Amino acid sequence: MNRKKTLALVFGLVLTLLLSSFCFAEPAERKDIETLRSTGQVFAEIAEKVTPAVVFVSVEQEVVQQIPDIYFGDPLDGFNDEFFKRFFGQPFPRQRQQQPRQQKQIRKGQGSGFIISPDGYILTNNHVVEGAEKIAVKLSDDRELSAKVVGTDPDTDVAVIKIDANNLPTVQLGDSDKLKVGEWVIAIGSPFGLSHTVTAGIVSAKGRSRIGLSEYEDFIQTDAAINFGNSGGPLLNIDGKAIGINSAIYSRSGGYMGIGFAIPINMAKYVYEEIKAKGKVTRGYVGIYGEDVSSEMAEHFGVKDRKGILVNKVIENSPASKGGIEKGDIIVKTDGNTVGDWNSFRNEIARKAPGTKINLTVIRNGSEKDLEIKLEAKESKAVSAEAEDKGAKQLGINVQDLTPELAQQFGYTNEKSGVIVSGVDPASSAADEGITPGTLITEVDRQKIENTQNFWELVKKAKDSVLLYIKQNTEQGEISRYVVVKFSK
Repeated sequence: MNRKKTLALVFGLVLTLLLSSFCFAEPAERKDIETLRSTGQVFAEIAEKVTPAVVFVSVEQEVVQQIPDIYFGDPLDGFNDEFFKRFFGQPFPRQRQQQPRQQKQIRKGQGSGFIISPDGYILTNNHVVEGAEKIAVKLSDDRELSAKVVGTDPDTDVAVIKIDANNLPTVQLGDSDKLKVGEWVIAIGSPFGLSHTVTAGIVSAKGRSRIGLSEYEDFIQTDAAINFGNSGGPLLNIDGKAIGINSAIYSRSGGYMGIGFAIPINMAKYVYEEIKAKGKVTRGYVGIYGEDVSSEMAEHFGVKDRKGILVNKVIENSPASKGGIEKGDIIVKTDGNTVGDWNSFRNEIARKAPGTKINLTVIRNGSEKDLEIKLEAKESKAVSAEAEDKGAKQLGINVQDLTPELAQQFGYTNEKSGVIVSGVDPASSAADEGITPGTLITEVDRQKIENTQNFWELVKKAKDSVLLYIKQNTEQGEISRYVVVKFSK
């Protein structure tokens, strides 16, 4: 009997110890919950801190549209809007039965922005405010104020606008160069008009280019949910500092598919400082056309590890020409630093002030050669923004510079100058003449054009119509022809 009591006592003690250990130990699941709670608290604190400085931007623009007398409407006609085109591509063509008549309409759009100074300077996207005649900014306290455009830079899709107010909350700017793939990021904006929406994700990639959204591309790719209306809002790191401006999404459905693009804040800061100080953006200019070095090129040119860029063309009287750069040179270093690819080289040069002297190391005939180049100024296309806005309305098209990447994409590999059509108003004379996105324009009124600035300056000189020489790649091959495009009244 005593033995049974002893065993029962021992069993009871063991059971008590096990139960106490279970009750007072901190299981792995509890630690995980605390970790999640801490992460969520960080997101909540950032949202609370930054949201007051994020604004909803609404714009209005008066446009003249061609309305047919008999019109079989597109059920998605409401999406035939420039702001939707940014995300969803070209709208459906309209079907005409008779000569169209003209009607003035107010086109509305929306986006986001964020305040970066207490006196009302706001960063947003150029495509949000481009062509706008009226801009309204709604603050987190529901105040709605008129805004004016301080300056825009279509080359990077950055715009600076301003409201008349003081003591405003601001978003601190971070350092996008220090951003790493895999880091947490937070997007705040107004998708589909739902103001101050907060989403989170990670940095999926850096240095994305050749997307065709702007001249200078160095996008941060993220999987933080971004939709129509997020454009111009901040992309934040976990310190609550803006490291990017949300700009666009990649989508085949028109909605979020896990791939969004943001302009690095360091690129935007340069644009902001230039616009605020000078009213325009000036960039360092070398004066070459180049491309990445392929493995086959590397072997033929004697370059190790495919490093560097191949110079395809040197522009006459440019800094490169004056400094001794020749066609066929392989640029492998800039000021002693290895050159990555053509896009990163262009971006690096663009962020240097005109007048800066740089040392380029090139490989020519198998030997290295150091050349000193003094950069000159390349002004932003914004200097001809007035002519571009007026011309775009008259012609019904938008264009961008022909770059080696676009030339390859659309099959114009033998062309080195001209402009690529990026958008067409389906109700315009240009659409009637068969001009479509991807069309290459090389002449305006029998004059050869080099870039968009040159193109719009010539269009501005025309009166009621303009003669364009265009090239298009079709299933039957390349077609070249002259077309007369009448201006919209």
